Amino acid sequence: MQQKDVLPMKSEDSDKRTAAAPEIITGAEAVIRSLIAEDVDTIFGYPGGAIMPIYDALYDFQDKVHHILVRHEQGATHAAQGYTRAGGKTGVVFATSGPGATNLVTGLADAYMDSTPMVCITGQVAAVLLGTDAFQETDVIGITTPITKWNIQVTRPEDIPGAIAKAFYVAKSGRPGPVLVDITKNAQVGKLDFQYKACDYIRSYKPVPVLDIEQVQKAAELINSAKKPYILAGHGILISGAEQELVALSEKAQIPVASTLLGLSAMSTSHANYVGMLGMHGNYGPNINTLEADVIIAIGMRFDDRVTGEVASYARQAKIIHFEIDKAEINKIINADVAVHADAKEALTALLPLINKAEHAEWLETFRAADRQEEEMVTKKELYPSEGQLKMAEVVRLISEQTDGRAILVTDVGQHQMIASRYYRFKDPNTNITSGGMGTMGFSLPAAMGAKVGAPDKTVVAVIGDGCFQMTLQELGTIYQTQIGVKIVILNNNFLGMVRQWQQLFFDKRYSSTEMINPDFVQIAKGFYVPGRKVTERSEIAAAVKEMLDTPGAYLLEVVVEQEDNVFPMVPAGAPLSAIRLA
Repeated sequence: MQQKDVLPMKSEDSDKRTAAAPEIITGAEAVIRSLIAEDVDTIFGYPGGAIMPIYDALYDFQDKVHHILVRHEQGATHAAQGYTRAGGKTGVVFATSGPGATNLVTGLADAYMDSTPMVCITGQVAAVLLGTDAFQETDVIGITTPITKWNIQVTRPEDIPGAIAKAFYVAKSGRPGPVLVDITKNAQVGKLDFQYKACDYIRSYKPVPVLDIEQVQKAAELINSAKKPYILAGHGILISGAEQELVALSEKAQIPVASTLLGLSAMSTSHANYVGMLGMHGNYGPNINTLEADVIIAIGMRFDDRVTGEVASYARQAKIIHFEIDKAEINKIINADVAVHADAKEALTALLPLINKAEHAEWLETFRAADRQEEEMVTKKELYPSEGQLKMAEVVRLISEQTDGRAILVTDVGQHQMIASRYYRFKDPNTNITSGGMGTMGFSLPAAMGAKVGAPDKTVVAVIGDGCFQMTLQELGTIYQTQIGVKIVILNNNFLGMVRQWQQLFFDKRYSSTEMINPDFVQIAKGFYVPGRKVTERSEIAAAVKEMLDTPGAYLLEVVVEQEDNVFPMVPAGAPLSAIRLA
């Protein structure tokens, strides 16, 4: 999309978010009023010189828009992600030029990989200084083009409302993603006739494909003839709100459902047809039965390498049906026998009447047999150890039990992420928030903060490794200042655990730069006026989890766990799914 297209074309259906009459205001005020017109109530940000006019305008609208001052711009992006995924509204971020803008890069890339809508607004030096290497000038458009769904630099005040309108439309529509609007300082202080026109159409941009009913019929024929059908549920189900349709499809034809990492919580883990998580550290049955199914129904997932393992040997015996809104993902990694290019909810709604009732009890039993094997070799020892140091899994089990599986679980990246994803019993949609595609360390604490703001009535528990926590622990300052009641659990093994596991298994235990000498996390939390407790004994952990959940406001619980605790099952990187290890 070119800059000249920034002013959106208006559809015949007049949008409610259109102002009644123009007013002469500054570009900075136009930013705030445009956000209010988009029903924005929360902004995560950090001020600076190039965005100061916008912050000055924000001062007059504090009764309508709540600004949360983070301690690092990366924290703002992750908080906006958590806010969006927990509450459903598009997260908004403010940052200044130069280092403020470049500090958004990791969060933008994370949101882009995980299809999370987010609108980032950055200040920029005056237009006359562009290209002169002025103080804190950075080519933020060039830097962020590969990691945003759309971006634009605005140099005139009259272009601000249209740019913001388009930003929200692009971010939320189709396959969602982050956008960035870079606004020069002269555009912020200049004047314009303000009238906001919400965007609902852009020429040549078709975010929702037209459903091809013939492809849906072909998919139904394959499913109805299948002896071993198998649903792979991805993040797209949650994005499109197709959870009920997924359950209905599974129940009508008794089809087992496995989830990708980001698809977790699309179906309750207690459902009789739910068989577990796919992937490198997913459950045994879902992985090995990928190689047994005769029809695989992939919904809103992109066949990531962590799911497929070695692509050449992936499910060669199966017919593949791929429901996917992003055409670029279809046939990109795994070729589909039937491709349904569509929104997941729309496609499943059309598919359901064409599906015959069926029974696949024997096929489902093969998953349960695999579960029993995994339980004997892995799960029982992880969840209910009788001796030795505390294990990550038993801590997650207690959190799951004491929250009844209804908390929003926000995880970072590594062993704790895989353990939490495996053993937390999700009951409600959109209660699993994690960094999937990017695998961003430092994600969890600010994302949990944003999730609590986005869903204030839910219990939000951040499960974090000791290494990840030290990436963004400064956001404890934001949590204290804003009084955000997140529950923080640090699973401390004094290692960069996932890297150490690989070093143990594949590098002859050459633990190079993975052991961590950690600070006193509870004392650090107290420095930010967040109460906390450290637990080292199994006899204390249940009471400590209860204390954390019962304490009003934020709380930090550090649990010292076994240092060389590994996560199994495991499919070695690049290996076929048949190479999955239980030990």
